[in-house]
Amino acid sequence: QVQVVESGGGLVQAGGSLRLSCTASGTIFSTIRMGWFRQVPGKSREHVATITSSGGTAAYADSVKGRFTISRDNAKNTMYLHLDNLTPEDTAVYYCAAARPNASWSYNYDYWGQGTQVTVSS
Repeated sequence: QVQVVESGGGLVQAGGSLRLSCTASGTIFSTIRMGWFRQVPGKSREHVATITSSGGTAAYADSVKGRFTISRDNAKNTMYLHLDNLTPEDTAVYYCAAARPNASWSYNYDYWGQGTQVTVSS
């Protein structure tokens, strides 16, 4: 069984920065594609960023491109999301997601974390 846990959320002011972390256990971390999603009440889950198993390729939603950076350290079984120049529109619960080992490129994920709240004040 795969367990995914994200952390690092909090309250920040507009224009500020934050770093989220995610760990995945119960699988070989270096073989799984990872991603970040976010969701606000009353809205559907939104894809934020995806990174390949090696960390060599990343993809971002247009809404965060240029402001957020996804990365991973396979030696630590950890993925990160650096959120810069935050705005109130970034307020959401951020979820870490893991795909099954060696899955093809897609925005589909098999395992999810519990979420961490990011709140951006104006």
